[in-house]
Amino acid sequence: MTDRPLRFLFLEPFFGGSHRDFADGLKTHSRHRIDLVTLPARFWKWRMRGAALYFYQQIKNLNTYDGLIISDLMSLADFKALTGPECPPTLVYFHENQLTYPLAPGETMDYQFGFTDITTALTADMIRFNSRTHSDAFFTALPEFIEMMPEYRPRWVSETIRQKAGVIYPGVGITHHDDNRPGMQSPEDPPLIIWNHRWEFDKNPKAFFDALDTVQAQGFEFRVVLLGENFQAVPKEFLAAREKYGDWIVQYGYEPNRSVYCRWLRRGAVVISTALQENFGLAVVEAVSAGCLPLLPRRLAYPEVIPAAYHAQCLYRDQADLVSKLARIITDPGRLSDLSQALAARMKKYAWENQIDAYDDLLTSLADRRPGVLTDL
Repeated sequence: MTDRPLRFLFLEPFFGGSHRDFADGLKTHSRHRIDLVTLPARFWKWRMRGAALYFYQQIKNLNTYDGLIISDLMSLADFKALTGPECPPTLVYFHENQLTYPLAPGETMDYQFGFTDITTALTADMIRFNSRTHSDAFFTALPEFIEMMPEYRPRWVSETIRQKAGVIYPGVGITHHDDNRPGMQSPEDPPLIIWNHRWEFDKNPKAFFDALDTVQAQGFEFRVVLLGENFQAVPKEFLAAREKYGDWIVQYGYEPNRSVYCRWLRRGAVVISTALQENFGLAVVEAVSAGCLPLLPRRLAYPEVIPAAYHAQCLYRDQADLVSKLARIITDPGRLSDLSQALAARMKKYAWENQIDAYDDLLTSLADRRPGVLTDL
């Protein structure tokens, strides 16, 4: 393979949140040419069922590409069945998977989505997960999922998929932090508590607002910034919080302007996650890089993403531990400024500028799997 920039097609069936940030970041920072074709971030179940058919009609000539990139919310097996030998070598990036994703209240598991993940992985040339935690969870759940079949269980799929799988962290748009960061809160102002996650059940907003209710009842004063996207109806916890906290909520809702969003993060004292599901934590890394001190569950991907030296201060065991740690921060957020600055510096490893060479090398390796030599662009 020559040193020329290669050409890749990126199909993203759910262009929102971390999926959007990842696709845009890779396209912007890669030395290769990446053509991005997307669908809006809604109706994820229908995306897994039907996005392949839509993309098949949109892409006129796959032969011009050195490789194909997709995320996990579509059926690669369907797409390859439609395109046949024209389909170039394919990399699947798993932001989440349907074997371990928590079910919404009242929902029952649709096993077909798990099988779509399996057939997508089997038909991919390369698979990458966004954390070791995510990869381990998938390969732990996969044999258990297969064993649910009443007979003729394809136990061979686990090892076949594992042979082509690996881990590479997503790049993050890092907001640089310093003592004179624009928009920084005055020491006399109540500390800002940041929520910048999706407004959905798997981020467990009830536990977040329960913690705020407890520290407020204890007499502590603070302000709240509620960011993050909401793809369906506003969860009742947010509606109730808006009524209860009133002017204490200084930002309510998704902020599409990146500069304004980053300005809120730079003003924050603490970012809290109460997630039930988190395979990396891009929003947390963004906030920590801007100078927010994180309070995160001692589970999911957080112990992997946050350096071990900071676990005692930043990871909580249970709801009571979250409340206790939050109360200490609210009491004297300035006391922890050195800690937040040190953590912000450690987040730089996830910046796209420091991740992109690994991605470009991965894409070059993917393109090497294509038979023959393509003409230079």
